[in-house]
Amino acid sequence: MRGERAYIGRGVAKFVGEGEALVSKQGISFFGGVDPKTGIVREKGHDLCGADITGKVLVFPKGKGSTVGSYVIYQLKKNGHAPAAIVNIETETIIATGCILAEVPLVDKLEKNPLKEIKTGDLVLVDGKTGKVVIR
Repeated sequence: MRGERAYIGRGVAKFVGEGEALVSKQGISFFGGVDPKTGIVREKGHDLCGADITGKVLVFPKGKGSTVGSYVIYQLKKNGHAPAAIVNIETETIIATGCILAEVPLVDKLEKNPLKEIKTGDLVLVDGKTGKVVIR
């Protein structure tokens, strides 16, 4: 047991969320890769295919794909299936815009690699205001 750990990164979407971590080593395309009505990852061959991101702290390297992905994140929120927060190694405009529109906390550029520090099932608090990520 490693106990509680906290890391500082860059707060991108200035909101706060907490939930169980769901970690992927692959980038995520929200447009076509995630069902906005259910929150289920549907991209064939993705390591999270079939997983539900609803209420999870979604940890992945970065986004990929169409700019429509920003709107899909917003749709997820409107449909009650948004993640509780997102942590990226380095986010890009598509994910940042979607998280800001949907008020989903987003932190990137942690002082340690989140893919190595956060495991699926960990309880994680993401503070997009301060850039702090706490793993419990």
